[in-house]
Amino acid sequence: MELDVFKAAAGRIKGRVRRTPLIDAMALREPAMEGCRLGLKLECLQVTGSFKARGVMNKLALLSDDEIARGMVTASGGNHGLGVAYAGWLAGAPATVYLGRNTPAVKAERLAAWGAAVCFEGAGWDEANHAALAHAERDGLSYIHPFADEAVIAGQGTLALEIIEDAPDTALLIVPIGGGGLIAGVAAAAKAMNPDIRVIGVEPSGAPTLYESLRAGRVVTLDAVHTAANTLAPRRSAEINFALIRDHVDDIVLVDDEEMRQAARWLWREMGVAAELAGAASVAALRQGGIDLPPGARVCAVVSGTGDAGMADP
Repeated sequence: MELDVFKAAAGRIKGRVRRTPLIDAMALREPAMEGCRLGLKLECLQVTGSFKARGVMNKLALLSDDEIARGMVTASGGNHGLGVAYAGWLAGAPATVYLGRNTPAVKAERLAAWGAAVCFEGAGWDEANHAALAHAERDGLSYIHPFADEAVIAGQGTLALEIIEDAPDTALLIVPIGGGGLIAGVAAAAKAMNPDIRVIGVEPSGAPTLYESLRAGRVVTLDAVHTAANTLAPRRSAEINFALIRDHVDDIVLVDDEEMRQAARWLWREMGVAAELAGAASVAALRQGGIDLPPGARVCAVVSGTGDAGMADP
């Protein structure tokens, strides 16, 4: 994917999503992060609470008026569904979101508040996705894939454009991975702007979908997932994401649920930022010391997925 693709996406979504802040973490008291200059890209402050609105709004801009009027359908762990629900609300079009039963009830409530029809199907995203695809085909609706769509990937990559515009000396990007749409877009866009930048992905140890795919040299399907970070837990990615990640991502590290939970608490206590488990994955990877941080390097961790500040309680 060329840089012009991401710049065009940025033009389409301007005014429909927020340009989120990149804040300097400062005063780090974490031994594993000492010596680096850490910035946090706060996509938890994005409209609907995550980066997902970027990709959905870029996709919406490429649909015809007739396609929009007929309606959209998707499957989600919650955050992508909120992006689709927001797009439907903005366009005055019906939106249907299929969720696995592992989706927190608060996400379903927020989807309904945006006006989306909510359907539960199966244990997780993969089963919900089968139902969403069948619904879209049966009723002639536009299916909005959460990660395996070039327009969605291009929209997510606009996040990298903002980071590098705000901090041109960024040497390392740390990005959470679910299905791979965010990191595919961010890595491709970032490397197009600066081939020397490093991009590290972070997955739950209980859902190492892309980690295992890269090890195998092909897209693999996990037998099962075991993580409370349900928005990072598809059992399978897709070829388009795998190829971009293989070509542009330097490494993938794994974090467990407790490390993400502790990172979410740290974000709240030290930064006043409320993030869900998935949203804290990048910070969890930094805190556990699994990433080589050259002294003085400008590092940016993507924080995406708003959470309940109550999770910060011991």
